[in-house]
Amino acid sequence: MTTATTPVLRDHRIPADGLYEGPRELRRVPEGWTDRPYERFRLVPLGRVIGAEIHGVDLSRPLEADVRAELDRALLEWKVLFFRDQHLTSQQQRAFAGLWGELETNPLLATGDDPEVARLDRTTVPTFENVWHTDVTFRERPALGAVLQLREVPPVGGDTLWADMAAAYDNLPDEVKERIEGARAVHDFIPGFARFYPPERLAAHQEQFTPVEHPVVRRHPVTGRRTIFVNASFTTRITGFAQEESDRLLRLLFQQAHAPEFQVRFSWRAGDVAFWDNRATQHYAVNDYAPHRRVAERVAIAGDRPH
Repeated sequence: MTTATTPVLRDHRIPADGLYEGPRELRRVPEGWTDRPYERFRLVPLGRVIGAEIHGVDLSRPLEADVRAELDRALLEWKVLFFRDQHLTSQQQRAFAGLWGELETNPLLATGDDPEVARLDRTTVPTFENVWHTDVTFRERPALGAVLQLREVPPVGGDTLWADMAAAYDNLPDEVKERIEGARAVHDFIPGFARFYPPERLAAHQEQFTPVEHPVVRRHPVTGRRTIFVNASFTTRITGFAQEESDRLLRLLFQQAHAPEFQVRFSWRAGDVAFWDNRATQHYAVNDYAPHRRVAERVAIAGDRPH
């Protein structure tokens, strides 16, 4: 009688601190959150945990309070909302964004017809493309969110992706969660903008934007969910960690946005609008449309201090 034996395999190892294979926990809302239907518009999900199109809302007109309240709930639940064929003026775009708070400007970005509207035109000044990032985390109070409208689109390409950084946190290994719990990281505007601007342009803003510290794991101020709050454009190191360990951890945390299960991808038409929660997401503008032109205009909403 023969007995089956387990084959002996050669030594094998995949380097640690990468993206992990296997099933992922895909939770769109916090535990205990009650899903309710939307009564003032139709919402069409574009992803499992992030991204939805809103139909039946005209952003060029003043919104009734109950419509605004439902959009706010949709933003918390889906993190980025898309509105097709809006064709807003700068004033209308500002008015919509202003329903969520005070607006903020960024002196490092070009402006459109309105000083509170940043214009992102790849044919004039390079913009934040081909990198996952969260907007202006180099501020003490990073933006709550942003409203982006495409004025001119290329014939093909130029999509934008968003990643749910709460889902990204949920799927970290437990030992990594333990290492970063309570940790803080330094954010600086220079690494992100050094790709676009000469040193003399950056030096002029060093005193205005000194490095700041934020939690590596941020608690969303409304939903309470833990989110990864470091990004490859502005986060330079984890405070109190040796440089090698800080770099290794940051590489791992930066990679979490790359998992397709945590993402939504949007293909633009001229006049489309996206409204995202900057506290819960990262985004990535795809520069695959050269030599064609792509022009976007963005209004940012001031946020609070991360905790």
